[in-house]
Amino acid sequence: MDLNFSSEELAFRDEVRAFVAAHLPQDIRRKVTEHRRLEKSDIVRWQQMLADKGWLAGHWPHEFGGCGWSPIQIHIFDEECSLAGAPRLVPFGLAMVAPVIMAFGSDWQKSHYLPRIRGNTDWWCQGYSEPGSGSDLASLKCRAVREGDEYVVNGQKTWTTLAQHADMIFCLVRTSSEGRKQEGISFLLIDMHSPGITVRPIITNNEEHEVNEVWFDSVRVPAKNLVGEEGKGWTYAKFLLGYERTNIAGVGASKREIAKLKSIAKYEKRNGRPLIEDPRFAARIASVEIELMALEMTLLRVAAARGKSPGPEASILKIKGTEIQQAITELAMEAMGPYAQPYSDDSMTRPGAGLGPDYGETLAAHYFITRKTSIYGGSNEIQRNIISQMVLGL
Repeated sequence: MDLNFSSEELAFRDEVRAFVAAHLPQDIRRKVTEHRRLEKSDIVRWQQMLADKGWLAGHWPHEFGGCGWSPIQIHIFDEECSLAGAPRLVPFGLAMVAPVIMAFGSDWQKSHYLPRIRGNTDWWCQGYSEPGSGSDLASLKCRAVREGDEYVVNGQKTWTTLAQHADMIFCLVRTSSEGRKQEGISFLLIDMHSPGITVRPIITNNEEHEVNEVWFDSVRVPAKNLVGEEGKGWTYAKFLLGYERTNIAGVGASKREIAKLKSIAKYEKRNGRPLIEDPRFAARIASVEIELMALEMTLLRVAAARGKSPGPEASILKIKGTEIQQAITELAMEAMGPYAQPYSDDSMTRPGAGLGPDYGETLAAHYFITRKTSIYGGSNEIQRNIISQMVLGL
């Protein structure tokens, strides 16, 4: 298998690189590369530029208004944006619920929701996890009862990323308690502005409001917002999770963070010389970089299997991608030495507000928040179970 880019792919890379260099606002780029706080307006501004270009949903098929990019083009686009310091595209609408609607949704759902996602009009969030139903997602209890042309939803979701900004939530709900627990789950699209929905913030260990609890108190949802068939939500959820786990790998962002780590190691000194010249520390950087190169090759091999939805290989990408992300942050904290200290809230928005060098004052916050990457999208322990069952047959 030839994993080198073709001349057409190289031309596409140059086009993306030129567009991002010309259009990505410098204030947004600095926030991303320095791990400072992004506001919703920052992300909306960048995504709208991509929407105007026709690239926000470039990975979608032509029939749904996308550019029909190949998997390799998708990889190139993600990498170039990440290397340049662009914000990560909010994936819940674009890369998660959209493929489900395309594959299993009704004609009305496709004509109504897909243009709003593609045009950067609606923000989505994901309603999967519940208290006590995280890794054992099939045990969820949030219930939807059919009453005429509506479902009435009661229950709770937790760890709901960016729910405070969302217009819509795609939600796994229990519509039956009979048979296997997976068979009683359905997939609903719910308007977050509906009466009876309450969003309560959860402040994470980097002191940010990123995730939430979402409560449903007799929330009425039109029955036309049921995706596919009642009781088939578990099938649709597994389909979606393959896309989520592939996206979590974050090869481009890790390349950017490796470069930042090397820069820190050049500035920080040990025994009078740059840390990057310490053979032991340099070898540890090289080890992570080799792992990242191997991850990229694996991602390209997966991408080359065009036309297939992600399978157990998505679990491999998720495990290695998150382990690499965490390893990079650990090395960066070690490189900062005495400046790897608790951060101030001011330092998350204003350079120079910390006690150490500007380039290190947000590293602790970034280290803390990266601890979660091996948990969300299905913990890495669960991913190993998936691999053992689907690949090894254990």
